[in-house]
Amino acid sequence: MTTLQGRTGTALLVIDVQNGVIGGAHRRDDVVERIGGLVERARAEGVPVVWIQHSDEQLAEGSEEWEYVPELSRDDAEPLVPKHYADAFEETTLEDVLAAVGTGRIVVTGSQTDECIRSTIHGGLVRGYDVTLVGDAHTTEDLSDWGAPTPDLVIAHTNLYWSNHRAPGRTAEVVDAADVRF
Repeated sequence: MTTLQGRTGTALLVIDVQNGVIGGAHRRDDVVERIGGLVERARAEGVPVVWIQHSDEQLAEGSEEWEYVPELSRDDAEPLVPKHYADAFEETTLEDVLAAVGTGRIVVTGSQTDECIRSTIHGGLVRGYDVTLVGDAHTTEDLSDWGAPTPDLVIAHTNLYWSNHRAPGRTAEVVDAADVRF
């Protein structure tokens, strides 16, 4: 139901599953395993997989922390979109990459729930995409020492509000990895 004319395809986004981002994240191994399974399924079904990679002052490009986790490997033919802001659409080539393959629906996985995941799902919906958040394939670190809820509550709250989010001509949904339909 996307508002993007002639763009009926789906793409899987793998956001910031980098050593320095997801290293100490809640249920890291489970989330990485689910994302890996989704990547394999997308590839088998001919669905584009788009890799998003963050860099900033704390996450220096080319450093070990900046690299994707070793459990996941990008095929050289799959697009890699570097970013410097939480919203993966902001000042990146993501829109061009998605338009080139006719994508009107994005399936979102990765890290961090309360920053790049939230910003990107909102950014996608605002730009006209249907947005599926994979409820058990995103995570965040524990920032409760700074007043944030614990990671399990951040994830649960994000899944709750996104499952009830609506916009004219677009859909927002939350599904578990096992229930993702490309």
